[in-house]
Amino acid sequence: MCGIVGYIGDKQAYPILINGLKRLEYRGYDSAGISLYNNEIKIYKKRGKVADLEAYVANDDISGNIGIGHTRWATHGEPNDVNAHPHSSMNGHFVLIHNGIIENYSRFKRNYRIVGTFFKPKQTQRCLQT
Repeated sequence: MCGIVGYIGDKQAYPILINGLKRLEYRGYDSAGISLYNNEIKIYKKRGKVADLEAYVANDDISGNIGIGHTRWATHGEPNDVNAHPHSSMNGHFVLIHNGIIENYSRFKRNYRIVGTFFKPKQTQRCLQT
């Protein structure tokens, strides 16, 4: 089962998000990810446990007072780093997390092919910057 956690405030978002994701672990999941904002958007996501995500970002700048986090249970698409949430728009103006299945995805996909791709899968990187 998926879970979402978010934070906006005066404190650093990362420890709050990680703690929130750990509290969601009992629900079951196959990947975890966070997005942090501190003058730029950073996305970190990893297949596996929250502990794997923590190890993945251990040496990175994880500062920021705004963030969202997600644990994913793959219902569509294989569990991997690319399919893990969060996802960003191609222009980098926003980051998205969703729970569940988007039943009308084919209509969205068809429309985006007409006007241009809105979301794009990104290659796995240490930090996805948009």
